[in-house]
Amino acid sequence: MQTFYGNREKCYRCYRPKSSCMCRHIRPINTHTKFIILMHPKEFKKTKNGTGHLTHLSLPNSELFMGIDFSDNARINEIIATHESFILYPSPHAINLTHTNLLEKKALHVKRPMAIFLIDSTWACSLKMMRESMNLHSLTHISFDATKPSAFRIKEQPLAYCLSTIESTLRVLELLHEWHHESICPTQLEDFLRPFYAMVEYQLACIEASSHHALRFKPKTL
Repeated sequence: MQTFYGNREKCYRCYRPKSSCMCRHIRPINTHTKFIILMHPKEFKKTKNGTGHLTHLSLPNSELFMGIDFSDNARINEIIATHESFILYPSPHAINLTHTNLLEKKALHVKRPMAIFLIDSTWACSLKMMRESMNLHSLTHISFDATKPSAFRIKEQPLAYCLSTIESTLRVLELLHEWHHESICPTQLEDFLRPFYAMVEYQLACIEASSHHALRFKPKTL
């Protein structure tokens, strides 16, 4: 199914133009952990390189919210109240999942289901979202060691260790699996980035085609 935005036809699931829909590449992973994707409005408008929607579609046990200040969002407050809630945010006091078993660190015994909040935004916008969303202030920060650079070749990352939303989510899934909080088939983890890789390759092909077209029709100089 698709919907229309202006005079461009778009897929209503991945919010990309129908001609470059990535839904067929998505391989969903079922998790016990709930993932909450907080998307900045600027990210929502991106159709070429946004990965928040792809992340949401790849995780059936996830919810996506768009905005900046989520302080009074009833559903988010309900999730925080009923789950052991964490937010992926690399602050100095964040629990590093690469080296630490999250539940042991928090002395939890899975009394409540776990929820992990993900911010889908630029670093600058993320700071504002964290600052204005008072209900996020009580959440325990988690982070991880980036083992390889981002494969987001169509977008320059601000720092070498920065990853896209879907790449960061994969790393979290891998670590939850390693600490036995999730049981995920290795093949599923390998396939998780399929829509991301397909999107990058599509955009690179478009850039190359546009470049060839520009060279072909370059006006002659006198």
